[in-house]
Amino acid sequence: MKLMKKRERNVSVRKAAYYAVIINGLQILLILVVLFAVLIIPEIQATPKLLLTLTLVASLVVIWGAVVDIREALSTRKLLTQLDDMDDTIDAMANLNNTLRSQRHDFLNHLQVVYSLIEMEEYEEANEYIEKIYGRITAVSRVLKTANPAINALLQVKLAACEKAHVQVTLDITSKWERLEEYMPGWEMCKVLSNLIDNAIDAMSKLPARKRRLTITLTENLRRFSFAVANTGVMIPEDIRESLFQPGMTTKGSGHGMGLYIVKKTLNERGGDIILTSDAEKTEFSGYVPKNTLPATTEESAQKV
Repeated sequence: MKLMKKRERNVSVRKAAYYAVIINGLQILLILVVLFAVLIIPEIQATPKLLLTLTLVASLVVIWGAVVDIREALSTRKLLTQLDDMDDTIDAMANLNNTLRSQRHDFLNHLQVVYSLIEMEEYEEANEYIEKIYGRITAVSRVLKTANPAINALLQVKLAACEKAHVQVTLDITSKWERLEEYMPGWEMCKVLSNLIDNAIDAMSKLPARKRRLTITLTENLRRFSFAVANTGVMIPEDIRESLFQPGMTTKGSGHGMGLYIVKKTLNERGGDIILTSDAEKTEFSGYVPKNTLPATTEESAQKV
């Protein structure tokens, strides 16, 4: 297992654009110099040795430029992928924020209704009304258990998706993950959890509703931040478990697709890893991010969403 790099290379679209302009400008300038020297200045004899030298220099510049362009293009592509992931996280946070604002706005109205029902001695209706609004409030408050807004928002979105898919969810959150951002940006962990939860929901889609159960566990100790996503879907055959984490491998029939490669790659880049266990009762993906690696860069920590 590879430890996290000491410092990830900063990616900048502006920097990539500057490199592209400078390198291509140098290439054009070199070609103009060669044409000027060979065609316009008659004193210079275009000997085979001179042409070979000029061709060699031009080739080296072109190769160097191509290598830098490709490197910056890949870096920019990585940045754009990160931005897409962050957009998804921001959307989830906006959804949670709207839900909380709506609840705050309606809270006084709920109190007034309950007060009126009690005043009219409609105790049974008041009790039913309280139970109804209590369920709505606890559905949100149950996800507000970590210190990371992005993860709280993601859990809220996924709980709604599970409710729609008739999946019973158990949240086992015993840690607030207060220092997670020092070792892994919250939006990266959201990408990991999102893929695992989506795969788990898909894995149970063919089961009767009463058998669809999902357990999400978040915890930590002195050495690592740990998580697990377990579902009651069909057991994954042992002979294909390792291949599920390979790029291009998709087994939608078993409920686990390309997202698993992304999950493993993301965790490995932070010095972590993920383990799959599966039997007739449940399938569980458990992973971790260690605390003994270097913290995330200052620039990454500043990208909190």
